[in-house]
Amino acid sequence: MTELYTGGLLFSGDGEIVDGQAVLVEDGKVAKVGAAGEFDGFEGTTIDTSGGTLMPGLFDCHVHLCLGAEGDPGTAADKLLPGQITMKALERAQRTLAGGITAIRDCGGKDFLEFAVRDAVNGGQQMGPTIRASGKVICMTGGHGSRSGRIADGVDEVIRAVREQIHAGSDLIKIMATGGVMTPGVNPEDAHYTAEEMAAGISEGRRFNKRSASHAQGRDGILNAVRGGISSIEHGIFMDETCVREMLAQGTYLVPTVAALRNILENKGNGIPDYVIEKTERISENHRRSIKMYYKAGGNIAMGTDAGTPFNKHGANAMELEFMADLGVKPIDALRFGTSSSADLMGLDDQGSVAVGMAADFLVVNGNPGEDIRMASRLENHRMVVKGGVAVSGQASSAVGPVFGRMAAF
Repeated sequence: MTELYTGGLLFSGDGEIVDGQAVLVEDGKVAKVGAAGEFDGFEGTTIDTSGGTLMPGLFDCHVHLCLGAEGDPGTAADKLLPGQITMKALERAQRTLAGGITAIRDCGGKDFLEFAVRDAVNGGQQMGPTIRASGKVICMTGGHGSRSGRIADGVDEVIRAVREQIHAGSDLIKIMATGGVMTPGVNPEDAHYTAEEMAAGISEGRRFNKRSASHAQGRDGILNAVRGGISSIEHGIFMDETCVREMLAQGTYLVPTVAALRNILENKGNGIPDYVIEKTERISENHRRSIKMYYKAGGNIAMGTDAGTPFNKHGANAMELEFMADLGVKPIDALRFGTSSSADLMGLDDQGSVAVGMAADFLVVNGNPGEDIRMASRLENHRMVVKGGVAVSGQASSAVGPVFGRMAAF
């Protein structure tokens, strides 16, 4: 199938938004990008993007497909059978794709059930975003994530836990460096794993060519993860100048997940446990300060939401762009964080930009998101989502429309 996208603006995933460019797609990949006039006489299917912008599909580098964004999502998941969790995880992945997200990184599932969804989607049996998944989070006894994670204490046991995730089929290793908001009885500020345990787990994953992500909120835990060679710091709430300096030196990514705390604060009284609200109120200002500090320093940032946590809904992931902009991130930078930067973190070399040879994973939006980020963040401004050259929502999506119709009724 050959299609030409022409008439509107183009954001390639890096640089500025430009006018007068057209994109030719053949067999699900970008075949040519050039001045619109170069395609005069084209006789194939033309997609008119006039009045809008063609851009790469967005990424979410931190989701939890097995959680449903209820007020207490862990308790809700515990009431479901494994088959129910798996089906709901597929539904959430498909809703995420319909929301403009063409690649996701699941940073902690339940009993590897999300792997079935990943394999079905990545293998082409089901429609959905490209999925990379960590499997069980690795955590200490009584630590954050211990409800469904792989508990491991001591260097040898952490190494064993990493090997178990790799044997099960993990794409990356997720290690919990600190306490967190969603686990009762732990503090986000506290380091959980020692520096030696963190370094051992990260190194063992790297030995098998696995990238790593660390839930790291407190300063000491962040430094333990960074010094151990972590690929990305998730949340980074209590970063200080030392953290920033060492992360810059290592090229460490920050995945801010602004949506996580923001959605909790906006939904107090809707079934969210009191301890979650108390911790969120205590740390939110530090979170905002840390994100601003790392952005101002020019650090690597990738987009992630923590979707699945309270009222942090799968399918609304693109709102993270707007939340970042609210903290002073320039719209063009937010777009880059949500596309090419995230592709770099996830190691998806054929996604995240509109260039020859890249996958035709696109989002077409109204207006110019470089001037008004809401054009990309809000679903009402999305015209079309394209995955591998196939329109999965918006115009020309009738072939898969029934899939999303069934999702809505699930």
